[in-house]
Amino acid sequence: MKYPRARRPRRPLLVPAALAAFAALAPGALAAAPPGALAAASSDFPTPEGGLNLLVVGIDTRKGVTAEEKARFRLGGKECDCTDVMMLVHVSAENDRVDVVSLPRDSLASFPDQHRDRRTGKVHTAHQAKINGAWAEGGSSFTVETVESMTGLPVHRYLEIDFRRFMDTVDRVDGGVPVCTEKPLKDTVTGIDLRPGTKPVGGGEALQYVRSRRADGQMDFGRIRKQQKFVVNTLERLREGILGDHTRLRDLAETLRGTAATERGISTGELLVLAARLRGLPPDRMTFATVPVRGFNAAVTGVGSTVGWDEEGAAKVFERLREDRPLPAAEEVAPSEIPAAAYRPAPGASLICP
Repeated sequence: MKYPRARRPRRPLLVPAALAAFAALAPGALAAAPPGALAAASSDFPTPEGGLNLLVVGIDTRKGVTAEEKARFRLGGKECDCTDVMMLVHVSAENDRVDVVSLPRDSLASFPDQHRDRRTGKVHTAHQAKINGAWAEGGSSFTVETVESMTGLPVHRYLEIDFRRFMDTVDRVDGGVPVCTEKPLKDTVTGIDLRPGTKPVGGGEALQYVRSRRADGQMDFGRIRKQQKFVVNTLERLREGILGDHTRLRDLAETLRGTAATERGISTGELLVLAARLRGLPPDRMTFATVPVRGFNAAVTGVGSTVGWDEEGAAKVFERLREDRPLPAAEEVAPSEIPAAAYRPAPGASLICP
């Protein structure tokens, strides 16, 4: 499925997905940044009439991970340099609602003719691929363009997080982040082994949790829901502890942001400005969903098994975001042929561990 390429705003603003939610709970962080930096960030931080669209991706790369960590947290496999996590975050124009839509990594995409491969320098002809391959072929700019093309929405800012930054950020949360499961969760690939109940986890074990997709039979769709729950529970922990300490809050944001230059990358200063705009947003004003899926496509030569979006349902979801309206209810979208991929938007409050 492909929508007409969206026209880019001349001076875009954006915040990363997890950061958008993080910012919503962090109004006091403004005092932690140098006034000059905030003034500069604020001057380039527009307020689009249709709300902000933020793209957050998780990169499968072990750069900076030690040999001991690779062994301990089962990170020794071959890295794919691809975006195995993709979340499109919409912040309403009134700053009173945040909607997060996850894009399955195996979604079938059509890459355009004459795009250049950042790894080899080769210019590709048009071809089909999985959406998570856009980063490997063209980096952050091509990832943004691909998401814009498939959703028909402009992406105003972008954040990418690798394994190293994810672990370091979680380790800055005192006492860890709680994860909860009703049934035992044991994945021999990632190494996660959880008994029923709630347990706080640090960076390495948190990475095992958000990467796990084999233990519960829900495949990538179960992993997406784990990732969404982890974002909400991280925000709750920040609300309980770090938000009152401006220095620690700024350090946390800088750790997550990193120093890499990316297409339309969010800055720490912009994050803090957005925090002021989203102050006081409660968890029940955040909604998480996965783009509606119809089923698996027939294997594509050179690509493998891919996921096909429900064109009508996906169009309805992206139309709501374009119109700056809440996501459609579950009964407004046809059921998926894949039971685990059922479209079921959930308020953030319902994802918090008890």
